[in-house]
Amino acid sequence: MHENELKYFEDILRARKAQIEKNIHGVAEELEALRNSELNDEGDYATVSNDNMVDSAIGTQQELELAEIELALNKIAAGTYGICEMCEEEIGIARLKVKPHARYCIDCREIAEKNHE
Repeated sequence: MHENELKYFEDILRARKAQIEKNIHGVAEELEALRNSELNDEGDYATVSNDNMVDSAIGTQQELELAEIELALNKIAAGTYGICEMCEEEIGIARLKVKPHARYCIDCREIAEKNHE
């Protein structure tokens, strides 16, 4: 991979990392505000409870993505970015443009997903 391509993906990964960190911080603040709020009736409680579950699920998903982004940034620093963790072949640029923190090429991704089911 060329240096300018690495820089392109590093910039995208850092921007996404900053956005996720901002989102996670915002969700944490909202959950804290909800915990401290006075609920007037069961309807309020149900709404807060449902919102809390949704925010928690989104936060968990974003934390997983953040970990994958950190791994990708570490790979850029180590010079191993864009190499499939399974077959050790290069991950296509088109795939990395869709998912810059991809760990597997298209073929190996399918194998990895089947193994996780």
